[in-house]
Amino acid sequence: MSPPRPRPLGGPWGLSVAAALEFKYHHTKELEEYLKGVHAAYPSLTHLHSIGRSVEGRDLWVLVLGRFPTHHNIGIPEFKYVANMHGDETVGREVLLHLIDFLVTSYGRDPVITRLLNNTRVHIMPTMNPDGFEATKEPDCYYTRGRYNRNGADLNRNFPDAFENNSAGIQPETRAVMDWIKNETFVLSANLHGGALVASYTFDNVTGSLNGYSRSPDDDVFVHLAKTYSSNHASMYKGTGCDNRQTFPEGITNGYSWYQLEGGMQDYNYVWGQCFEITLELSCCKYPPAEQLEKFWRDNKVALIEYIKQVHLGVKGQVTDKNGNPIPNAIVEAKGRPHVCPYRTNEQGEYFLLLLPGTYVINATVPGFKSMLKTVEIPDNTGNFSALKQDFSFSEVSDQIRSRVASCPKIPLYQELARTSAAVKPTLNILVLMTIILVIFK
Repeated sequence: MSPPRPRPLGGPWGLSVAAALEFKYHHTKELEEYLKGVHAAYPSLTHLHSIGRSVEGRDLWVLVLGRFPTHHNIGIPEFKYVANMHGDETVGREVLLHLIDFLVTSYGRDPVITRLLNNTRVHIMPTMNPDGFEATKEPDCYYTRGRYNRNGADLNRNFPDAFENNSAGIQPETRAVMDWIKNETFVLSANLHGGALVASYTFDNVTGSLNGYSRSPDDDVFVHLAKTYSSNHASMYKGTGCDNRQTFPEGITNGYSWYQLEGGMQDYNYVWGQCFEITLELSCCKYPPAEQLEKFWRDNKVALIEYIKQVHLGVKGQVTDKNGNPIPNAIVEAKGRPHVCPYRTNEQGEYFLLLLPGTYVINATVPGFKSMLKTVEIPDNTGNFSALKQDFSFSEVSDQIRSRVASCPKIPLYQELARTSAAVKPTLNILVLMTIILVIFK
């Protein structure tokens, strides 16, 4: 039975502050007023908080939507959208405001949106670079100084990089997002940009030459995620790009195949955040006229919803001890898909692995104890809004024993791995083992 539809406060059914949202550019004060108004109208469905401040002191607002908006709930995956990382790339900022409007006004009326929000915790950050947006006085399709933050830093070149040393000083906006990723159990994400029309996926960088393609261990999943967005977009799937010089088959591209990028946010999410993120380029013009915003919303509406559903791909579960207590920091990976920074359980002993339908062997490891292997047949459960559930119980582990915290150092992990590989020429299995040992005991 569906829960009752939350009634907007201060008005009859169907009338709320969200209903008044216009297709225009919302500057900082208007954006804040809108988000606060939505939360006031839908207090049981939303949670509004600031994850930090920009260089000039503007709040980095995040609106969380879901049945349990204020906190993580076991079994419910965390999803996020981030926009306006480059301050002069503005379409994503406004599209996400209209996504919020659509979600809160559809909950309880539309069965798909209702089930989606009942089974997913959705975080929406309309702007990561409010200073850059406010600094863009003259909208331009190609380039303005508003791309950067107040310190002149490109925030999408500012994260730790898994392939080479990034000498850029971490900016306040970047640090806030890194802490946010650390404090939540994000599973899937997208970063909204402008200046092209394509869905780009990890990796953005590479060590050595890989024939123009930097493949991650989960490349098949990333291709699927990118195609999910492009195929549900009004025109991205055509792959025509923005001019005759550049085309993207099916509207997707490997990040490195497009151009090499150091310190990008999507690679950081995947390597250190255990979160699959893709980059969505939504408009050929970075800062188009406001008259075009309604069309941009219509073009992206279905794709935005279908992409959120993909957070329910694959398998999820808990790792517990003999008494049923959760074991945090246990390593849980799919065989044949080793991550350079092994994916681990959270404080509730939970893991989430995005995997396409098929047969997989899931390996759960608590250091000091024998690993547990379980073969699973994963269906496509995105329509049911729940990944396959597979728990692991370690009968030899008591509640007095806990896996030691296994934090990966913010160094070029693939560079270190390549050096180790070149020195000893290990087999793949030994390589994976060495990686795990390096991470846990370094």
